[in-house]
Parts: sequence; C-alpha cells; structure tokens
Amino acid sequence: MNASFLVSPSLRDWVAASELAPHIGTFVERLVRGGGYACRTAANHVDAIAHFARWMSRSRLTVERLDEVAIQRFLDRHLPRCDCPPPALRNRRDLSAGCHLLLRVLRDQGVVPAPVTKPDPVEEELCRFDEHMRCARGLCEGTRRVRIGIARRFLRSCFGDQPIVISALQPADVRRFVASPSKRPSVANARAQASALRAYFRFRATCGDPVHTLTGVIATPAQWSLASLPRSLSHTEVDRLLASFTPQVPSCRRGYAMVRCALDLGLRVGEIAKLSLDDIDWRAGTVTLRRTKSRREDILPLPPATGRAIADYLRFERPTSVNRSVFVRHVAPRDVPISAYAVHRIVRDAYHRIGIAHGRVHALRHTFVRQLLERGSSLKEVADVLRHRSLNTSLIYAKLDHRNLSAVALPWPGSVS
Repeated sequence: MNASFLVSPSLRDWVAASELAPHIGTFVERLVRGGGYACRTAANHVDAIAHFARWMSRSRLTVERLDEVAIQRFLDRHLPRCDCPPPALRNRRDLSAGCHLLLRVLRDQGVVPAPVTKPDPVEEELCRFDEHMRCARGLCEGTRRVRIGIARRFLRSCFGDQPIVISALQPADVRRFVASPSKRPSVANARAQASALRAYFRFRATCGDPVHTLTGVIATPAQWSLASLPRSLSHTEVDRLLASFTPQVPSCRRGYAMVRCALDLGLRVGEIAKLSLDDIDWRAGTVTLRRTKSRREDILPLPPATGRAIADYLRFERPTSVNRSVFVRHVAPRDVPISAYAVHRIVRDAYHRIGIAHGRVHALRHTFVRQLLERGSSLKEVADVLRHRSLNTSLIYAKLDHRNLSAVALPWPGSVS
C-alpha cells in the first residue's frame, strides 16, 4: 500500500531517506487492513515513525539493530532535547505506541530478529509447573494462571533470579510467605494461596524432592462448606439492568446481548467471550459450548430473546472482522479476540449505571438459577443446565429455593403452630 497519503508532506523526506522506507508500506497495510485502525490513527502512527526514522538516520542505526532498547533511547535521550523541525510529533505516548507497533510488524516479517531473552530459572521452573498442571492435572487456563502467579511470587521471594534449589527451602520460608501482607486480604485469596503452594510442592514431589515438611506448614483458613449465600439480582434490578443499555451507551447492543447470554443461559464470562459464530445453529435454535470450564461439549437451547439480542448485534453493530468470535473488539486492533475481562468491564459498568455497588458478574448466573427454581425446577435440573459434573456443586443453590424451604421449615420455638 502507498503510505504517502498518510504522511505529512514535510515529513515524507524523513521516511524516504531512511532505512525504514521499504517497510513503511507493510506497516500501514497492517494498521489499516490487518488491525482495523482508522486512517487518522494510522496517520498519527506514521508521523511517529517519520520522527523515529529521522533519528535513526542521524544515529546511523540500521533496521537489523532495532529493538526495545533503541526505542527507549530515542524516547529518553532524544525526545527531551529534540530539535527536529515542525511538524515532528513530540507526544511521548504516541511515539512509543507507533515505534513499538513498528517493531512488532518488522519482527513478524522477519526483518528484525526476535529478542534474545536471558535464561530465567524462575520462569523456566514455572513453565515446567504449568506443563504439569496442563498435561498431568488437566487444569484450565484460568486456574493455572492464578497458581503460577502465586508460585512466582513465592519463588521470587525465596530465590530472586538465582537457580532454584528446593532442598534449600525451610518451613520458615513458607510460613513467612504465607504470613506476608496481601494486597487483597480475604479468606478466598488466602485459600487460593494455600492451594497453589500445595499444588507446586506436589509437582516438586513428582520430581523426587522431599517436600513433606514444607507442605505440612501450609495452613488453610477455615471456610465452612455452603456457608455463603449466592448473590443474585431481584426482578426489578434485572429489568433496570437490561434497560440501562440505551443508544447513548457505547456498543449498547453488544453489552445487551452479553448480559442476556448470562441471564438466559447461565454462561460464564469466559464462555461468553469465547462464543463463536459457528457455535450457533439458528435453524435448530441451539448453542454449542465447546470451550467450557469442564472441557466438555454441551448443547443448550437458544431462547428467543437471547437469539434476537445476538442477531441485532450481528446485523446492526458488529464491525467487519475476520475473527469468528460472536463478540469482537470495537476498537483497533479489531481482529484480536475479546477477553473475559472485557465482559467483566461491560457488566460492571452496567451495574454502576443502575446503582449496584458490587461488581460480581457471577451474580447474573446466580440470578438465572433463582429464576429456574422459582419456576419449579429441581436441583438436578439446575445442575444439568449449569453443566456441573457433581450435584454437590449445585447444593449451594438450595438456599435460593424459598418455596421448598418454607415447606420444610419447623415452627419457631414458643410460637403458635
């Protein structure tokens, strides 16, 4: 693609006289067509590259030597005392974004070699731990990510960047880490930390390390089974939540369809984010869940209201994208899959609009269960719809079945029966 129309006329000579000239067309092609950037945004990135190209020429920096260190030197040393004539772009944030995008494109094209990373004993150990959890334990990505994060903090606190020697660990090291202050102190986080440490030491036990003395000092905080009450939304809150997706809300149809998927199907945020166009059978009125937490393939009926919400989004709001996901990014780069965090953010923003203080997106799944119980569904039917492998997982929802609970409640002592 000819990039001259995106470059300011006074900056074209900077690009043409630099070593980046043969690659600027590929860069613009990736921005406009591959990434879905608007022409104005692409032009801003190209202006940033023009400034960077002039600095490369003056510094006699070749393309093959381009890396993150060179970009940082341009931003830290050249930019504060830049004497380049106008209209050279001087916004540090825009320059950094444009230069790092260029580096990514050049590496994808094989023009710039991939960065050589220094071997890190901790990261190498975590890679082996992750492979063990994935292949031997069959854990999902989210669980592995949490445990790896906790194991990383533990190993860094004990070894830093030095080689890992499990035999050098003492029970006092484990106690000190467990007792260290947490950014988000809660019983759930403390239990997750204890579970992650045990999982890591079990992995080391499979490697032949004697870790029983280390495992024995990990105390799990008390959390009584089925002690909590599932948080759900009332009928009024559900109506207000759905009505909050007005045309003034950005991507209102996408947010409305996501909430309907959680309220009408009980989908988790990860399942909503991974929903594909190929998963919906419009003629049969079904949705196939292929990438679930339980790693099973489940087929659910598609309620008419949910189908209409998804269809309206696909017809009137979804941007053009090669991504086969139902819900895609609405800002560049558009062909990158949407994340579960994006679903969290959209629902939390909707909560905020109607005055709900908490941000628990899982409350929509609890609301779906409460509605099933109010219509007379049994716990076995709830477990089937929620795709729980064990009925015990669904027992917590018995607290929401007020109709059946009132039938078995005993009279209060001393009251008139």
